[in-house]
Amino acid sequence: MEIGERLHITETIEDKDLLLYLGLTNDSNPLYIQHDYAADTPFGKPIVPTIMLNGIITSAISKHMPGPGSNILEQHLIYSLPVFHYETIEFTLQMEQIDEAKNMVEISVRGYNTQKQ
Repeated sequence: MEIGERLHITETIEDKDLLLYLGLTNDSNPLYIQHDYAADTPFGKPIVPTIMLNGIITSAISKHMPGPGSNILEQHLIYSLPVFHYETIEFTLQMEQIDEAKNMVEISVRGYNTQKQ
C-alpha cells in the first residue's frame, strides 16, 4: 500500500440487488421499492437505501483496499443526492494515510452518479 494509491469501482443498482438487501435486512420502507408511494414524496420515485451504498464501499475496503482482514473503525459519509434504481455509481477510494505502527490506514471515498454528472 502507498499513499495516493487509488481503487475505482462502478456499480449499477438493479432490482435484484435492492430486493436482496431489503429481504436480508427486513427493511420494508416503501420509499425504496413502491413506485406509487415514492411518487408522492419529494423524490418522485423509489430511491436506493444509503446504507446499501455504504455496503458497496465497505465491500471494496474488505476485498481490495486494504483488503482481507481489514475492519472499519470510523466513517463519515455525506450523501448529497439520492440514487435511483438502475443508476450507475462510480466510487474512487484513495489511500490518504498509513500508520504501520498502529496497523491503521485512512481512506477517502468519492462517489459520482454517472447520470447526474
